[in-house]
Order: sequence, then C-alpha cells, then structure tokens
Amino acid sequence: MRRRILARRDTLPDLVGTARALSRHVLATVWARPGSCIAAYVPIGSEPGSVALLDELAGRGCRVLLPIVSADVLDWAEYDGVLTPGPWGLRQPAGPRLGAAALATADAVLVPALAVDRRGTRLGRGAGFYDRSLGWIRPGTPLAALLHDGEFVQELLPVRSHDIPMTAVVTPSAGLVELSPC
Repeated sequence: MRRRILARRDTLPDLVGTARALSRHVLATVWARPGSCIAAYVPIGSEPGSVALLDELAGRGCRVLLPIVSADVLDWAEYDGVLTPGPWGLRQPAGPRLGAAALATADAVLVPALAVDRRGTRLGRGAGFYDRSLGWIRPGTPLAALLHDGEFVQELLPVRSHDIPMTAVVTPSAGLVELSPC
C-alpha cells in the first residue's frame, strides 16, 4: 500500500495548488491563531504541505516546531525561516534542539501520512518516529494528518498497539475533517 500511494503521488498534476488549498484550510483552523504553538513538518517530494504554510503560520505569530530526526524519538526545534540539510534528504530547522518533550507545548500537531482511515488510523512511512514521539503530546491536542485527495480512505488500515490515532485529516477538497478515533 505504501508503494502504491507513493507511486500515485509521483503522478499528481498540481502539487502547488494542493499545497495552497491545504494551507488555506490549516490557516482557517482555530489552532492557527497568533500565540499558538503548532508542531508541523517539512514536506519532501510530493508529500502534502509546504514551506510556505510554515512561513504563513510563523508570519501570523504562531510558534512553529519542526522535527529533527535523532536516535529513536523525534527531537524538535523552533522554525525561524531557516532550514538545513538533515539525514535522508530531509530539511530541518537550524535552531537549538528542544528535546522530545517540546512536543508537549504544541496546541496542535500536523502529522505526515500516506493515508488515514475513518477511525484515525494513520499509515506512515513505517519507521515509527511519529508514533513514538506523539506520546509526548498533552491529552486533547489535535493531531491532523495532511493528505492529498484520495488518501483519506474508507478501507480500514492495519492498526498496531503503538499506533496513535489522528483526530483530524486535512485534504484539499474536503478541508478539515474531524475524526472520532475508536
């Protein structure tokens, strides 16, 4: 399934339009207000999202935390508009590392995903970094996966005991869809 979704993403015609639509939807949420803290990610390749969204969040006065790949759990740093090369072709913030516990300061977390089902089960890339890291969030913190249209799936995805369910998805066409994880 991962290979199929990644192959489909490589054929998507309008990644710029998709990124703009996702940005509009995220910026319309209650959590994207000045003074809030949003944990996000820097998309790679055809992954949904954009650096422009990060810039817009920061520009409206949001504190934006971005992941830094470390040993077993993601480390976090504040986004100040500068990204440096990281492992596996990733880009990461240049500022000081804040530790995994910094995720507990987030008012919402934008999570990368390949697919999410109606229960909130997220299919990631398979390394488990996010599921191990999401244990640091405060109870009730919104977890929203940014997806391309067609990646919010009706079929139930396999779930493991360590999987953390998403509370929402954001797609270009549907916007913010809140979920009731089971």
